[in-house]
Amino acid sequence: MKKIRIGIFGLGRGGSFYESITACGGEVVALCDKDEKKLSDAKGHCPEAECFTDFEEFIACPMDAVLLANYFTQHAEYAVRFLEKNINVLSECTSNVTMAQGVSLVRAAEKSKAIYMLAENYPFMKFNQEIKRVCDGGTLGKILYAEGEYNHPVDFYDGETCLALHTTQEHWRNYLPRTYYITHSLAPIMHATGSKPVRVTAMPVFSPLPEDCCFSRYVGDIAAIITTLNDDDSVFKLTGCSAFGAHGNSYRVCGTNGQIENLRGMDEKVMLRYNSWQIPEGMEEINCYEPEWHSEDAEEAENAGHGGGDYFVIKKFFNCIRNGEKPDFDVYFATRMASVAILGHRSLMEKGVPYDIPDFSREEDRAKYENDTLTPFVGKNGEAPTYPCCSRPDYVPTEKQRENFKKLIEKNN
Repeated sequence: MKKIRIGIFGLGRGGSFYESITACGGEVVALCDKDEKKLSDAKGHCPEAECFTDFEEFIACPMDAVLLANYFTQHAEYAVRFLEKNINVLSECTSNVTMAQGVSLVRAAEKSKAIYMLAENYPFMKFNQEIKRVCDGGTLGKILYAEGEYNHPVDFYDGETCLALHTTQEHWRNYLPRTYYITHSLAPIMHATGSKPVRVTAMPVFSPLPEDCCFSRYVGDIAAIITTLNDDDSVFKLTGCSAFGAHGNSYRVCGTNGQIENLRGMDEKVMLRYNSWQIPEGMEEINCYEPEWHSEDAEEAENAGHGGGDYFVIKKFFNCIRNGEKPDFDVYFATRMASVAILGHRSLMEKGVPYDIPDFSREEDRAKYENDTLTPFVGKNGEAPTYPCCSRPDYVPTEKQRENFKKLIEKNN
């Protein structure tokens, strides 16, 4: 098996993959992060790897592939740089945060000899693999409807969590619209059903943060409820990153004959149900069970992060490189999800006005968005956002929230 030399850019999230890379026949040859402590810690896992704080030195290091785990808002520009050097790219989510970035990314991927794959891991959780297996088996009939919910509430008085998620007032998470972090809710149902969103509409759930908390965000929305019409006439209902109710991820797929869903609060159990007159041979009308791994490497998956998802992301990526295969989560899959996120937020800002989702495999669709650089985030050099991040554009952190956040930062510096 060919050893794949890989570099890791960004050692916060990137540091989660060391064991999976080794298990899948990879070798970490280069590490890059502006934080020297993270680099020092990483050397304990990858003693042979070269370490860099300078990106230009890092990209010049010989490698077959790179894992981009840098800031959420900066994946596309670095992906383009590596694709131009014909280095295979595994990019953390999301692929792009502006429509123009999506166009540039697709054009670079089409010109490159290298592979681009989105490092979306939630479709590979055990229950989501089971949902896809059942969908592929055809017993649900024609797929009509699916739901995806990624629910991640936090304690707004927890200073440790606040510092782990935000390092400055300008940090991207303080400006993150609720539709933008969409891949964990959307990718599993796209992957399971094969349906592609072609139209999106969204509505906000506005609930401002507590006046005296230590978080200091410019987004007062607690969730976005997003609906898509798909290329096969099915419909999805999903959230981006929501924060209501209890923590958890839930997915449901409904067909003409039955439905399957993972059960909220029940670990990895799924519920598979059929109409009483359409029960497949060997099944019950109601089937509640914990699925098994249908893979020879169950042990590696069990030991990996995100319910085994991190392991399968690396395995799929390396297999594509070795075999010259097209990834399931290729540049078109990735930019379609990003377009749902970006245009879904614009729909939300316009009280649910629907937007058509472009197909970036078509040059006419790319031309429409190649100059669309609207962004709700602060730029890398401090440039002001050019589009509101909250459904109520005048929403800002309170003076008390700013003061508490500033004290928290100062205390830990």
